Amino acid sequence: MRNLDGKHIVVAGAARSGVAAAILLKRKGAVPFVSDCGQIDADAIEKLTAESIRFEQNTHSEKALNGEFLVLSPGVPTSSSIARHYLNSRKKIFSEIELASWFCASAIVAVTGSNGKTSVANWLAHTWKQAGRNPIIAGNIGTAFSDQVEHTVPEEDVLLEISSFQLDHIDTFRPAISMILNITPDHLDRYDNDFNKYAASKLNITKNQTASDWFIYNVDDPVLSHHATELAGRENAPQMLAFSSQKEVVNGAFVRNGNLILNINNKEEELMQIGEIGLPGQHNLQNSMATALAARAAEIKNEFISESLRTFEGVTHRLEQVRTYKGVRYVNDSKATNVNAVWFALRSFNTPIVLILGGRDKGNDYTQLAKELKEKVHTIIAIGEAREKIRTQVGDTVPHLLEADSMKAAVKTAKKVAKRGEVVLLSPACSSFDMFENYEDRGNQFKQAVLDL
Repeated sequence: MRNLDGKHIVVAGAARSGVAAAILLKRKGAVPFVSDCGQIDADAIEKLTAESIRFEQNTHSEKALNGEFLVLSPGVPTSSSIARHYLNSRKKIFSEIELASWFCASAIVAVTGSNGKTSVANWLAHTWKQAGRNPIIAGNIGTAFSDQVEHTVPEEDVLLEISSFQLDHIDTFRPAISMILNITPDHLDRYDNDFNKYAASKLNITKNQTASDWFIYNVDDPVLSHHATELAGRENAPQMLAFSSQKEVVNGAFVRNGNLILNINNKEEELMQIGEIGLPGQHNLQNSMATALAARAAEIKNEFISESLRTFEGVTHRLEQVRTYKGVRYVNDSKATNVNAVWFALRSFNTPIVLILGGRDKGNDYTQLAKELKEKVHTIIAIGEAREKIRTQVGDTVPHLLEADSMKAAVKTAKKVAKRGEVVLLSPACSSFDMFENYEDRGNQFKQAVLDL
């Protein structure tokens, strides 16, 4: 724990994480100042005012440039003027996750990955509760770590979903169990369109781990397999458990003859048949294996793990079944904000698909979807700023490419072209901020439009 008494500390960004960080700083004796170059919403202003925390909006003034260090909200890029000023001044920048970790009394289980981290964070919580535990769940999942850290206790774990942005500026952050599900191109607009920079950010999660900690990773992912090999050569490296849906592994989880096998400390255990796992699809098989390994690392018994894998129902906005209307199934996958997530979504269906695709592009290469689009999709309905790029890159791979200016219009168009027995899938591959408040808003508008049919 660090002594922050009386220190002038600046928080850049007044969204959920920034406000929570400022309130935590105030309660730990610091004198926080919140600076946002945009408009601060009324709810955030109310919270800051209630705590007597000073703030500014639409600018970064001199006061914002003179903090002892900077806490950078995940929505504020390292390339921003305020972050560059602190870097040029050789002052420290910390993420909100790093700040909160200084005051955490619980063991941390942290999951990251380009895809699946929200599902796995919720699946972990479900598993922990099956075992009679009472974890705190926070991070990128909706509740800031700083909001919850004062409730942490040594006898319960905190489960964190963590984005690359939150890992950009860690210093001493050290999970007892870290998990990386996969690393595929995403958010490249924030990393100079450099995949290696993005990957390095994700890999930061193991930076401070030692031999008493655990690292759980997808050995089928070449970036993670390479990282694990390098990590094994590090002095005092964490213990490692791999999972694979393609091959058997020495230490970890794999599939043999339709059974999910755990091999830990050279002892093989048959956990369950993979057909018993409650959520279908290859990505959910991988997520279930990661969840099982984390639970074993946390000393949860197999009976609770297998029950959790059978009964977990998934999360909203991730291949969420909305409704079947006139024989057509409508599926909300608004959480699919990159090409790889859409690839997994398309592979989850064996019926023809009408795909609603698009939004604010993040440096996507839609041609990576060409094979699945040709095999499974007869109509793309393109929305948002990415429409032209989608048309250019994959317009020729499907029989029909249509456009819509709103979610309501997209759903109405989908209804016209979808036939009985087919699927209308919202799986955008893009961020939502060109047309919606966030991916939840996008998914909710899709669901409402479907229910209004």
